[in-house]
Amino acid sequence: MYNFLVHDEQTRKAMLNSIGLNSADELFKQIPQNARLKELNLSSPLSEMEVQKHVKNLAKKNKTDYLNFAGGGIYNKFIPACIGQTANRFEFLTAYTPYQPEISQGTLQVMYEFQTMICRLTGMDISNATVYDGGSACAEAILMSSRISKKNKVLVYDSINPQYMAVIETYAHAKGLEINKINQIPSDVSEYACVLVQNPNYYGEILDIEKPAGTLLIVCCEPSTLSVLKPPSEYGADIVCGDIQTLGIPQEFGGPHAGFIACKEQFMRQLPGRLAGRTTDADGNQAFCLTIQTREQHIKREKATSNICSNQALIGLCSALYLSLLGKEGFRQAGYLSCSQAHKLSEKLAKKGIKTLNKNFFNEFVIETANSDNFLKNLRAKNIIGGIKLSSKNILVAVTEMITDDDIDYYVSSL
Repeated sequence: MYNFLVHDEQTRKAMLNSIGLNSADELFKQIPQNARLKELNLSSPLSEMEVQKHVKNLAKKNKTDYLNFAGGGIYNKFIPACIGQTANRFEFLTAYTPYQPEISQGTLQVMYEFQTMICRLTGMDISNATVYDGGSACAEAILMSSRISKKNKVLVYDSINPQYMAVIETYAHAKGLEINKINQIPSDVSEYACVLVQNPNYYGEILDIEKPAGTLLIVCCEPSTLSVLKPPSEYGADIVCGDIQTLGIPQEFGGPHAGFIACKEQFMRQLPGRLAGRTTDADGNQAFCLTIQTREQHIKREKATSNICSNQALIGLCSALYLSLLGKEGFRQAGYLSCSQAHKLSEKLAKKGIKTLNKNFFNEFVIETANSDNFLKNLRAKNIIGGIKLSSKNILVAVTEMITDDDIDYYVSSL
């Protein structure tokens, strides 16, 4: 049962002798005393069985029976049970990464199918096989636009997810890009590499966007909204990016999730991350392989499109399975349910005197209350996560297909 053993004193001495030291204190002498932990607040050693029992007892403290109306980028969506079972099948297993196509056909085909699905949703020509998350997707799309345009100024709508904005600012600082926040597109954008807009925005508002002349248009979108709303390609997007959490991925306390970037064909050699392609082998059979590999581990570093050298293959697989299982009609039905239930809640809140601030929204909207803290606290006492606090009076509320009419009535009656 005790299968995790620390080094004994003899082993420690042998390791220290090999580097010419007499004690561990000598090894760490350059670290100031005030920066060292004197001791860790840990219990006595436990066996594996005891640890499992302890962790299960800790897990029981979690409350998982809340009605969830929180959104802001992570949503409580229905996930078919067979996704997890299918994703664990041996056909999708591979050794580390799919560099050797002859032993990675399952993984490569999934990547290719995922890319195809994203292209169909967004209306774009080509997609990568995921990046790390929605924030990194937005930041990488901006870097991509800067490489294409050879410009270092960027316009970003201030209604973007604040977590995405934080990632963008971190990337931009390291690359020396100038980020300018806007609430509408200025008349002259010729000096800017791109305009990045989230649609629907962080507050749930569906924006009326037109392609600006003289710069690239990047649209950040949540893919499940494209079950109802028109694809970004129809209003001039050059690059589309976002997070795929709503495509069959659990909330998981905020991650891991995955991002995507899709673009017009003319920009594909500036697309970061992995791309899978379909070809034929020597016998004429269908085959899949990684293609257009302009990543830092494949070509000279200064010519690489990105430092991203991996992708979220398992999460991409789950999303591909989700879209396959729901199909076109099921995907649209889930979108309509989310949208209609959100509008139903907004209408019932209005009858209680609680105003919705959005003019047009999909499944997420902002309400105005007398006191946000009291409003959310009262709902929490009734086992309801009522939304995300935006200010002392405003709350962001999200509704998905998981919310029933009874849930809506309970939310309203609990106020």
